[in-house]
Amino acid sequence: MSTGTLTIDLGAMAANWSALDAMSTAETGAVVKADAYGTGIGRAARRLAQSGARKFFVAVAEEGADIRQALGPEPEIYVLSGHMSGDTDTIADLALIPLLSSIDQMLRHFEALPGTPFGIQLDTGMNRLGMEAGEWSAVRSLVVPQGPKLIMSHLACADEPEHEMNARQLAAFHEMSDGIDAPRSLAATGGILLGREYHFDVTRPGIGLYGGLPFFDAAPAVSLHLPVIQTRDVLAGESVGYGNTWIAARDSRIATVSSGYADGILRALGPKTQLFANGTPVPIAGRISMDSICVDVTDAREMPGALEVIGPHQSVDTLAGNAGTIGYEILTSLGARYARRYVG
Repeated sequence: MSTGTLTIDLGAMAANWSALDAMSTAETGAVVKADAYGTGIGRAARRLAQSGARKFFVAVAEEGADIRQALGPEPEIYVLSGHMSGDTDTIADLALIPLLSSIDQMLRHFEALPGTPFGIQLDTGMNRLGMEAGEWSAVRSLVVPQGPKLIMSHLACADEPEHEMNARQLAAFHEMSDGIDAPRSLAATGGILLGREYHFDVTRPGIGLYGGLPFFDAAPAVSLHLPVIQTRDVLAGESVGYGNTWIAARDSRIATVSSGYADGILRALGPKTQLFANGTPVPIAGRISMDSICVDVTDAREMPGALEVIGPHQSVDTLAGNAGTIGYEILTSLGARYARRYVG
C-alpha cells in the first residue's frame, strides 16, 4: 500500500463517550462536526448512537445529512452555525435543529419555518457566536413561548480549570437562562471536567471522544502508520531534503515515507518530531514535503514496512505540541489519501 493507514478505534471512541457520560447526570450528546474530527462522521455517529448518544452537534447544516442517513429520523441534530441564508430547505428536509445565534437568524427561522424546532445560542462572554445579553433581553419574551429545544452557550477557557472566565461565564449563563423551561447546555469536554455545576441538562463532548486533551484519561481513538517507500545510505556531510536543512553528522540510513503536508503532517512538525520503528524513535530528517518525509532510521534495530506517527508511543497532542498548535488541528487535518481502517 502506497498511502498511510489511519486506524480509527470506534470502541475507544465509545468508551470515551461512556466515561464522560458517567461524569454527569445530564444527557450526553456528541459533537461530530468536521467529519467527526476527521474520523468519519457516519461511522462515528453510528458507534456513538450504539453507546447511547441521541443528540448530535454539527457545525453547518450540510454536515447533518450524513448523520441523518446513518441513523434515520430519531436523533436530534443541532446546527451550531444556526439558520444561515440558504439553509432553509436543508433544515426542513433533514429535520435539523438550528441553534439561532442572532435576531436576524431568529426572524429568518420563524418566518421561513414557523413551528419547527430550534434552539438558542447565547453569548456569555466568548464573543464568538450567540445573542448578547441586550439582544436576548429584547426577544426573550417572544422566543421562550415558542418552546426552544435547547438553550446553550460555550466556555472560552474550560481547558484551564482555574481560569476566572469559567465562573464568570457560568454566572452569566445563569442570569440569561434561569427560569426558562427548556433544556440547557454549557459544557463541552472541558466543561464536563469542571464539575457538576457546569453540566446543566445536556453536555456536548467533542475532542474528548477522539482521545484528545483536556480529557487526560481518554483512550486513544486514532493511530497512523506511514509506509516506507525507499531507504538509502547517506554519508556524513551529505544533505537530505529541500533547502539542505539537514546535514548528516555521521554515515546514516534514511527512510522516505509516503505522507506529507498534503496529508496533514504539518511542516512545523519537522524540527521536533520523531516517528517510531517498532518502538525505536527515529527523527524526521529535513523538511516535510508535500507527499513524502525523510526519516533518520540509523538507530533502528530492524526496519519495518511502515513507521508509526500516532500510536502507543506518540499521541495527537504530542504532535500538536511539536507544531505549536492543538490536537484539534492535527486530527482535523489528517488527509483524505489515508486508507482508513476501523476497529472496535
